[in-house]
Amino acid sequence: MKLSKELRAFEQRIGHKFTDPTLLMRSVTHASMSSPTRQDNQRLEFLGDRVLGLVMATALLDQDQTASEGQLAPRFNALVRKETCAEVAREIDLGAVLKLGRSEMLSGGRRKQALLGDAMEAVIAAVYKDSGFEAAQNLILRLWGARISNVETDARDSKTSLQEWAQARGQKPPSYVEISRSGPDHAPVFTIAARLETGAEAQATAGSKRQAEQAAARALLAELS
Repeated sequence: MKLSKELRAFEQRIGHKFTDPTLLMRSVTHASMSSPTRQDNQRLEFLGDRVLGLVMATALLDQDQTASEGQLAPRFNALVRKETCAEVAREIDLGAVLKLGRSEMLSGGRRKQALLGDAMEAVIAAVYKDSGFEAAQNLILRLWGARISNVETDARDSKTSLQEWAQARGQKPPSYVEISRSGPDHAPVFTIAARLETGAEAQATAGSKRQAEQAAARALLAELS
């Protein structure tokens, strides 16, 4: 099977050249484009989720030899959640090579978080089936990069901590306001403000709303303390 120019460029972006190109094609084929002769990526997504989980669990254990299960679990969840997979997918412009049905394409499927997250897991599984666990592990560690070392180290995230701080003082929960959004659809940049009813506020910028909200909450907690 001969890959298109777009898929060859995608191979370069992820740093893996497929021995079996049909695996790559299947990994980027959404269910809306499946047919009796064209498999979609749902089964690969199922497998990729498990491969990603094993790689991340191993990486976190290796990174922190003393962390308890209670500390590791939220870090693990932050790294394997669909939102994080979608962020990685945007960084490698996975949306540009997705094979979508017309209705899914017209509804903005190339930008949908769930769709991108699922496809990212499918690509991981495709690499695993093509070249084995070590190749998939290398891919994941390379694409997730600093996310692994920078993952939230507190068992509770910053938004939860800020809400508990406000409630302990009889205040309403903080609000999060989108100040701006910039950048292309596949790599957006959000600026979010975390605000308390007292008027206290802090802003942060990141590549996803969740990351920006967490960073803003963390910044506001630092100011309050």
